[in-house]
Amino acid sequence: MSFVEYEDTIKDGDTAIVFLGHESMFPVKVQHGNKTQTKYGVIRHSTDLIGKRYGSKVICSKGGWVFILHPTPELWTMNLPHRTQILYSTDISLITMMLELKPGSIVCESGTGSGSLSHAIIRTVAPTGHLYTVEFHQQRAEKAKEEFKEHKVEHLVTVKNQDVCKNGFGVSNVADAVFLDIPSPWEAIGHAKSALKIEGGRICSFSPCIEQVQRTCLAMEEHGFTEINTLEILLRVYNVRTISLQIPDLGKATGDIEFDSSNQSNQGILYGNLQQGNAQFKSGVPLREMVGHTGYLTFATKSLF
Repeated sequence: MSFVEYEDTIKDGDTAIVFLGHESMFPVKVQHGNKTQTKYGVIRHSTDLIGKRYGSKVICSKGGWVFILHPTPELWTMNLPHRTQILYSTDISLITMMLELKPGSIVCESGTGSGSLSHAIIRTVAPTGHLYTVEFHQQRAEKAKEEFKEHKVEHLVTVKNQDVCKNGFGVSNVADAVFLDIPSPWEAIGHAKSALKIEGGRICSFSPCIEQVQRTCLAMEEHGFTEINTLEILLRVYNVRTISLQIPDLGKATGDIEFDSSNQSNQGILYGNLQQGNAQFKSGVPLREMVGHTGYLTFATKSLF
């Protein structure tokens, strides 16, 4: 099992996603002899998981069933153990696009946090790219390193435990892109510029407060960055449902045939028309609650001059 290479069958030591429903799933580390308890009953790893194909329907001990899914960065984002506040797929998708990431890209990131964005970056730059990720907190850095090893992507990522604002990323003039998710990103702009390749490169800073954005933009201008642009993504979900609306009476059109209501056959036609007074339509209605502000994404390009 690898987060960047799909495999057909579940093996001992794999990380798999137990899918009970769209709003209910969780990760499990498959180990010979272990059991996992769900609301539908027990899943026995040795007999129910190991050797089965990913995507299989597994019958639990109480008769209920679950699906076992191959892990992806998107599924991991929804199920990972939170060590910090994380980025979700809505922001991640824009970040990977605006930083122009592709297979072979070299990326510097700080801080690592819970590794949500890190897994998405690794999947994007594989198989020949590399991620250098810096985490100030020692325990979080060690845990991230363990997860990358378990997910078989450790050859694509280097984890450093240091203060990026003081010590930088540990590399110079190699990165195609830099991502900052730290309390004071303006203090790391100089190190980000040093890490980026000599001929251009993109940078993104994620900050929840507009005051942080203002100071970061000023620091970017001072270090010669161009095309500075700040975005905010607000996700609005619509619920599609069928509604019934009354058809308006627009009067008799010119050339309509006059019917003799005393005629029994014409009475049937008139009655049928009266039954067509309502029509059903598909309508999109926004949910009463929606995900609000997550943070501001500030993008910029390293000047060639």
